[in-house]
Amino acid sequence: MPGPSAARIAAVRTAAVAAAPTVLEMTARIAAVAAPTGEEGDRARFVATAMSETGVHATIDDIDDVVGRLPGRASGKPPLLLAAHLDTVFSRTTSLPIRCEGERLFGPGIGDNSVGIASVLAIPQILREAGETPATDVLLTGNVGEEGLGNLRGIRAVLDAHPDVGAVVAVEGHNLGRVTHVAVGSRRYRIEATGPGGHSWGDWGRPSALHALARLINDLDAIPLPRVPKTTLNVGVIEGGISVNSIAPSASCLVDLRSVDAAALSRLTDRVERVIASHNRGGVSVAAELLGERPAGVVPLDSPIVRRAAAILAELGIEASFDASSTDANVPIGRGIPAVCVGLTTGGNVHREDEFIDTAPLAAGLTQLAVLTLELADALATGSPLARPS
Repeated sequence: MPGPSAARIAAVRTAAVAAAPTVLEMTARIAAVAAPTGEEGDRARFVATAMSETGVHATIDDIDDVVGRLPGRASGKPPLLLAAHLDTVFSRTTSLPIRCEGERLFGPGIGDNSVGIASVLAIPQILREAGETPATDVLLTGNVGEEGLGNLRGIRAVLDAHPDVGAVVAVEGHNLGRVTHVAVGSRRYRIEATGPGGHSWGDWGRPSALHALARLINDLDAIPLPRVPKTTLNVGVIEGGISVNSIAPSASCLVDLRSVDAAALSRLTDRVERVIASHNRGGVSVAAELLGERPAGVVPLDSPIVRRAAAILAELGIEASFDASSTDANVPIGRGIPAVCVGLTTGGNVHREDEFIDTAPLAAGLTQLAVLTLELADALATGSPLARPS
């Protein structure tokens, strides 16, 4: 599998270096627009306008996904999808001060994923300045619902609307050099216990929903989990009760199950559901609601899409690291579509209000993304396989 030509990399790198200051400016503007998961509309409209200003007509679907199509040289070939999520983990009331200190840009969601969106918006200009036109169409998206309980609903909707997509690159701001090719699957539940309630003294003896839920959580914690394939269980939120002197009439918790292996995740799910059913007794009813499900899957390391991503990084002097994560790439991987997730720069404090990105490495990240776009579009236009091992 030949790597990208030196001339292509040089031309794209020059264009990316020139574009980086504008991308950082756009990053700050995007980050200043609130976009909690499920409330991405304001940011979607901002991004759609910005995309249209690059010469790519943008549309917004009924759940606020933004999609634009950058035309390629070949018609009728599967398009490439660049997917950058719009949403953040921060509430609408979170203050969004964006500041630059030296070679760092700070702000809530600045790297996850404002710089990812801004970078996707910059691809048309970078390619034009490099004298390149992708061989096949490229779909540029700002999609919703990647964080928390968003259940990847944005990327699902985009792929449903564009079933001809031939490959996907999910774009995240952090972790330049990372090539995520393993999709960590997950299932998330709300478990609720309900009982009669009452006064802690006068009605002593009645079952407490909180006590019942605590026993259930203890039994969940006792479930043996395999280290290989890595499989995890976490109770992340517990709520319930009325007052210190009340027998709790209700209590609930949020449970996160994860694995890199679909079969292991299914086995853990069955075990958890049996534990839940066994606690539906003694005057307390227990019910579970499935809040979200993300598919697990693997794109083999020797698949061309993974090897191309690593080869481009090597040409830029960056050693690729291969990992497993839960990203927008989960959905295409679960559907058998070749996909990876790549990062754009370095930084830290992800999911904190003092999150930051390093500005200097961004030009390399933009070069990586633009060259990968061109290389994958070439493969799709010629029918070269991207998912099967070479």
